[in-house]
Amino acid sequence: MGAGDYYKILKVNRDASDEELKKAFKKLAMKWHPDKNHHQNKKEESEAKFKQIYEAYDVLSDPKKRQIYDFYGHYPLNSHRFNKENGDGNVKDEKKQQGVVESRLACTLEELYKGCKKKLSISRIVPDEFDNLKSVEEILKIDIKPGWKKGTKITFPGKGNQERGNAPADLIFVVDEKPHAFFKRDGNDLVVTQKILLVDALTGKTLNLRTLDGRDLTIQVTDIVKPGYEIVVHNEGMPISKEPGKKGNLRIKFDVMFPSRLTTQQKHDLKKILG
Repeated sequence: MGAGDYYKILKVNRDASDEELKKAFKKLAMKWHPDKNHHQNKKEESEAKFKQIYEAYDVLSDPKKRQIYDFYGHYPLNSHRFNKENGDGNVKDEKKQQGVVESRLACTLEELYKGCKKKLSISRIVPDEFDNLKSVEEILKIDIKPGWKKGTKITFPGKGNQERGNAPADLIFVVDEKPHAFFKRDGNDLVVTQKILLVDALTGKTLNLRTLDGRDLTIQVTDIVKPGYEIVVHNEGMPISKEPGKKGNLRIKFDVMFPSRLTTQQKHDLKKILG
């Protein structure tokens, strides 16, 4: 079963409570129970559907099984049984059914700028010495390199779930980037939008910006800030992971704040100055 399928089968949200799961299971079980569908074709369909419903509820109603399913995207006991019941004796196909486990690894923009080390606690299913499946806990260490981008994959070979008779699956973490309150990333560049008063847009201003690694930048705005105008500060963007020592650019865009009203005298003065 793929990630999310059990929830779709029971027609519930991923945060469904135990009571919601129970109600959904009872409703669907009554509808698809084979005893209620006596016609041969209908009975075969209902048996298959009822089996799916029961399997979904069996996993999601058990907190530990549900945790494993939510984390890994499938529950090994059931995927193993699914293959055997369908007469699938091909190891490669079964490996494909099990799939490679991918998990999201959320990082702040500061972590991706400076690099960091993360420790992650994982739970995975493996056979014991008696070939019974059990859950084991393990700590993995991940070294986030400066400049890594969203979508970067870190692979731990053989650290995924392991079904009876199969090699363990690989465990892959996919880097995701948390939104930042001030900066946005555009490839290797960092983009920031700076609010500026109309008078400063016309006469100039000194900007003080704090970088992602805690440095203070002082930037002089000397040109008139027109629509679409931006300042480019070279080598103050994100580190380029494949080119150590190099960075992208910092691009400063502007949001000019116009006054909400002007007095008659102010209007007269502006006409005199700008006219």
